[in-house]
Amino acid sequence: MDGKVKKQKQHQQKHSGPKAEKKKLKKQNGSTEEDERKRNPKAFAVQSAVRMAKTFHRAQDIKTKKHHVPVVDRTPLEPPPIVIVVVGPPKVGKSTLIRCLIKNFTRQKLTDICGPVTIVSGKKRRLTFMECNNDINSMIDLAKVADLVLMLIDASFGFEMETFEFLNICQVHGFPRIMGVLTHLDAFKNNKTLRKTKKNLKHRFWTEVYQGAKLFYLSGMVYGEYQNQEVKNLGRFISVMKFRPLVWQTSHPYILADRIEDLTDPERLRTDPKCDRTVSLYGYLRGTHLKNKGQVHIPGVGDFQMSDANFLPDPCPLPGTQKKRALNEKERLLYAPMAGVGGVVYDKDAVYIDLPANHVKQLQEVRPTTELVQSLIETHVTLDAKMAASKVSLFSGSAGLDPTDISEVQEGLREIHVWDAHTQTQRRKVVFTGLEEEEDDVSGSSSDEDDDGSDQENQEEEDDLSTFLKEVRDKSEKATKGSTPPVKKRKLEEMKGEEEVIAEAPAFADSEDELERGEADSEGEGEAERAGDSGHCSKESEEDSDDEEDGDEDDESMEEEIGADDSDEEEEQGKYHTTHSGTFKWKEGLQQKASAAFLRHQEAAPNLRKLVYGSVVEAEDSEEEEEELGGLFRVNRPQKSKKVQADALDCSHFNPDISHNWELEEMLNSIRDCFVTGQWEEGQDAATLLKEDGKSSGGGAFCSLYSELKSESDEDETDDEDQQVKMDDEEVQKNKRLEKKRRLKERFDTEYDDGDATYFDDLKEEMQKQAELNRAEFEDMDDESRVQYEGFRPGMYVRLEISSLPCEFVTNFDPHYPVIIGGLGTSEGNVGYLQMRLKKHRWYERILKTRDPLILSLGWRRFQTIPLYHIEDHNGRHRLLKYTPQHMHCGASIWGPITPQGTGFLAVQSVSGVKANFRIAATGVVLDLDKSVTIVKKLKLIGYPYKIFQNTCFIKGMFNTVLEVAKFEGASIRTVSGVRGQIKKALSTPPGAFRATFEDRLLMSDIVFLRSWYPVSIPQLYNPVTSLLLPVGQKDSWSGMRTVGQLKHDLGVRNKPSIDSLYKPITRAPRHFNPLHIPKELQKALPFKSKPKLLQPKGKVPRDLKRASVIREPHERKVAELLRALSTVHHYKKKVAQRAHHAKHKEFLQQKEKDEEAKMKRMKDARKKLYRIMGQKDQKKQRSSLKGTPQDD
Repeated sequence: MDGKVKKQKQHQQKHSGPKAEKKKLKKQNGSTEEDERKRNPKAFAVQSAVRMAKTFHRAQDIKTKKHHVPVVDRTPLEPPPIVIVVVGPPKVGKSTLIRCLIKNFTRQKLTDICGPVTIVSGKKRRLTFMECNNDINSMIDLAKVADLVLMLIDASFGFEMETFEFLNICQVHGFPRIMGVLTHLDAFKNNKTLRKTKKNLKHRFWTEVYQGAKLFYLSGMVYGEYQNQEVKNLGRFISVMKFRPLVWQTSHPYILADRIEDLTDPERLRTDPKCDRTVSLYGYLRGTHLKNKGQVHIPGVGDFQMSDANFLPDPCPLPGTQKKRALNEKERLLYAPMAGVGGVVYDKDAVYIDLPANHVKQLQEVRPTTELVQSLIETHVTLDAKMAASKVSLFSGSAGLDPTDISEVQEGLREIHVWDAHTQTQRRKVVFTGLEEEEDDVSGSSSDEDDDGSDQENQEEEDDLSTFLKEVRDKSEKATKGSTPPVKKRKLEEMKGEEEVIAEAPAFADSEDELERGEADSEGEGEAERAGDSGHCSKESEEDSDDEEDGDEDDESMEEEIGADDSDEEEEQGKYHTTHSGTFKWKEGLQQKASAAFLRHQEAAPNLRKLVYGSVVEAEDSEEEEEELGGLFRVNRPQKSKKVQADALDCSHFNPDISHNWELEEMLNSIRDCFVTGQWEEGQDAATLLKEDGKSSGGGAFCSLYSELKSESDEDETDDEDQQVKMDDEEVQKNKRLEKKRRLKERFDTEYDDGDATYFDDLKEEMQKQAELNRAEFEDMDDESRVQYEGFRPGMYVRLEISSLPCEFVTNFDPHYPVIIGGLGTSEGNVGYLQMRLKKHRWYERILKTRDPLILSLGWRRFQTIPLYHIEDHNGRHRLLKYTPQHMHCGASIWGPITPQGTGFLAVQSVSGVKANFRIAATGVVLDLDKSVTIVKKLKLIGYPYKIFQNTCFIKGMFNTVLEVAKFEGASIRTVSGVRGQIKKALSTPPGAFRATFEDRLLMSDIVFLRSWYPVSIPQLYNPVTSLLLPVGQKDSWSGMRTVGQLKHDLGVRNKPSIDSLYKPITRAPRHFNPLHIPKELQKALPFKSKPKLLQPKGKVPRDLKRASVIREPHERKVAELLRALSTVHHYKKKVAQRAHHAKHKEFLQQKEKDEEAKMKRMKDARKKLYRIMGQKDQKKQRSSLKGTPQDD
């Protein structure tokens, strides 16, 4: 073959023929299984009924396992932010991951992660990130409020104990969604080791969470941050993740506080620095509805009563409902007051300005917001003195302007509203008085742009603006004080005609973005401000915000440095754009000016006649129309009007319009026919005319209907209308009958034709209807009224005021530790007896001892108590246990806060420091809430018999008085040897002795005991863990009551055991038994063998009967001595010879063993040689058989 391999022939596919046609049909029509079933039904028939049944059952089991118990969806339309807790051991990358995720969602950087950080991650989702430090108190608290847990694991090190501790905490308090994140993967240099480590960690993580749990890999860091693509993927998973409601969270309201303010009276603090504080806590309400004046628990502090609660505007609102693919930059909100983000915060009763040293500077250049706040902080002179001496200069080196020149400034800049047909938005065009020739140059903001803007067009706008600024600067350097610098104007609602409206600028902007935006829509009241809200604007301004984001930024910052509007406009809304006012007398008549401004704003709304009939009718021209329409109707344009705030200004402070008394019946009748349902002329009904108008013009407009009413006067037309109305009525009745039949048929089908619907589907549908009903009940009510009925609903940003908080909570506050306000139920504020089922954790090394203090996490609370462990016997008795059993549940009774049945709890022995071993001591569940279980322990009373009469005995030492004996009359007793008896009657002497009867006669050496059961009382100890009151840096060092063993160890006390418990040698006195006595009559009846043989005692033997002693001769004695010596020598020689023989035999055996070993070795070598030869022969024979028989053979 010359080493060439024969190439296989390629398969040639057929392009024609029956097979090719069949394949073509299969490709065109897809699967032809149905045709095959019809053509050959036997091939698809059931071959085995048993296997078919098994397959069906297995499919149904798999389908049923996926079902969850349906829960009514109580999530509000605007759900609260999702709480994401980042957990892990120290130095594993928690803060870095939070910073990267925040940067991914908001394009902003945070240097220090303090407290909750809330961000807007999408159009319908907000996220709150919280870092969990390495403290078991924080781990327990955050596990109760977490919706999603990001569990960071150091892959280079492996799993650490904190990971498993947090997993066990989550299992007890309701398992949230858990995602693992592997970090430090760049420490692996070998890819094989990396893959193996990933696989091992993944399967161990699946074992603890569930099979298939998501585990992310962060491969490495670039410039101190994780890779953008990996963080983006993680953010996508978080953004689309669904959450199942947890029982405890959905049944209790709770707040993760993101802001804390001390409202205590400063005078009281000065006189008593240690007094209790009044603190207001802010945060998003989660869980269920919260009632005002309710009872709450702050883990780590204690139980408190709410003194007040109200809701505030959302500081981090969701973006508008307009359809967009992504968020623009101004809607990427970040709200983290504890981290120093959000300089100015608006509250119900104050405005808080926070400028810490480590304030996050999101923009490099100095903006008017910072200048304003700094000037407010560092002010030492009154505003009047500043105003009198203030001068405003446009540019550096230009002449200053006195307050008297402000009147001339007011005419420098105005705006007109232009509708842009391309972007479908209303643009604000700037018009400069005296500079009309340059109007085209500065109208770059009117250019056609998309929602996100164009860089090229923004550059053109900046060029136009810079050209204009240079020209203005040249003019201002030549001019004197009479020059008129341009002043910024803002948009308000359009007045009738072409009135010029000058808008206000915010006094204290929520963020720097709000000063930049031209359409910031915020009310004048301080209550209605949204704290830290840079996206709170009207619908129209939301549409314009993207268009003018880049083009107007520099223009606005320039104009904010120039000056402010006139004093009338500033007093109208109560806000300031810069630190200088426009007039000296800005404080005069504030109330009257504000009232006039409010009424002017109310009258600015367009009237109904203008909107409906298209005719411009001024209020001055016809007073009658003003009475009928202008005084009654108020039409607000949603794109022009401001959002209705929950804390809006009470209009009862201003003069109402009382020109019409609408409670009078005459006034109501006078306008009744002005409405659509009224009768406009005789014989004309509104419903008839509307139907006819709908037939003629497809719905018709109100103005055409009005014009037809004026023109119709012929009777023929009226008759035609009546006939048309009758035909319409018949058609309406026919449609009603058909609809009724259809509903009846649907009801019949649902009752008798279930189809494929299962009980689970019906249950889900029922829950869905209930959820829709819940939403629709209060949907049309405003927030104030809804709060009165249902309380504060989840998703609201609420402010809780709590009085009598310990002063240590404020002075020792640390934002790195979570502050949770958990709402309590009606009876959860009480303390009582709890019955629990408890099991010692299998990873905890030591067993638990009864009456040793234990720290429990139950509900919202963490507290120390003394449990009693017991087990239920077969007869229902609850017997006290000294220690918890191994690998088995037992009962536990404690004194603690009342918590609903079925609530899980966990126990730890200490929360101070970091232990080397696993810290979760036990887990369990609450069973009962009363003292129905009586725990008893065994008590043995011991007595001794002192008189015995057959089966009756007198016993002493068991009781002390006759009364005690009387209490135990009839009780069963027994001896150590097992003889049972009963107590009969007490004896007079000695005291405590009694008479008892037994099954058999006792001995004086017997011990009698009475086994009784003694009830045990549960210790009433409830000691809340107040870890948040400890100083900063020591919050993980809380220690409560110590165990007896810890006390003895700390105090150096050695345990003195009881003498009875010591092991000692048992000394028993010898017992002397009486001789056996057999009566003579009985002896006669016995056989001879059993008769006692009583022999007579022998007397002395007489001398003659004694044997004579032999006395040897001297020669005989010598012979005997010689024989004894010879025998001794013989025995010695015999022993020596025997010893020598044994040694020789031993050598012989050793030599024999060596010879045997050599022989075996020779035999082994011979066998090996033989087997080798035989194997070679076999191989040779096999090769020859494969080659074939040689031709010679």
